[in-house]
Amino acid sequence: MNRKVYAAILAVLGLTVWAMAQTPADPLLEGLRNVEVASVADAMELLYGRKAYMSHDMRPLAKTRFAGPAVTVLMKKEEHAEGSKASQGMLDAIDAAPLGSVYVMVLENGLDYAGMGALMATAMKVRGLTAAVIDGSVRDTPQIGRIQFPVFSRGVAPSTTINHFRFAGANIAVTCAGVRVNPGDIVVADEDGVVVVPRAHAAEVLKKAEELDNTEHTMLPFIEKFKSIKEAVAKFGRI
Repeated sequence: MNRKVYAAILAVLGLTVWAMAQTPADPLLEGLRNVEVASVADAMELLYGRKAYMSHDMRPLAKTRFAGPAVTVLMKKEEHAEGSKASQGMLDAIDAAPLGSVYVMVLENGLDYAGMGALMATAMKVRGLTAAVIDGSVRDTPQIGRIQFPVFSRGVAPSTTINHFRFAGANIAVTCAGVRVNPGDIVVADEDGVVVVPRAHAAEVLKKAEELDNTEHTMLPFIEKFKSIKEAVAKFGRI
């Protein structure tokens, strides 16, 4: 078979698997994917007094919106000469991740290192992961853009983690860009940033976020009509 034709078939199959993963049967995931991330962050703070949003420099490579359960990976900074075998666990975590998962990787002191590139992004996409969130940098951004796989990171760098990091665990509690993430926590993201919702609180957070969304979306035409944000805040109690 012609190599280009084979590559095209693989791309179509990968896109089909990934698209299926983006329509989860879980109504909590679907609901959290459709509310504003800012409202989710506010809901977590109002209900639990908790800062649940990641650092301001956790940014998307492209416009995106998603929600999915976390699969966590921790990489410890360590100079060595063992090559890729010291990082094997971060790859195993991709192959073991359930459909719809969000791959959350923490690189210890790793802002100048790319935790993933096009190879890992392609593997995540064809295996039906929803997205990746990297506390560190990423590389191969043109290729990742071409396959349209959602990635958030704290930077972009051409470097590798091989021989500079060692796999320290998967599906363990990690602190990603200032927020604790447990395996199975729901990671919610849009262009405003990334918020983490404990699964046990997801229903209550979704309800509150929907209320906040509804209030804010009602305020917008009110402000346009009366040309006063002061009156809008006084009427709706939201800012």
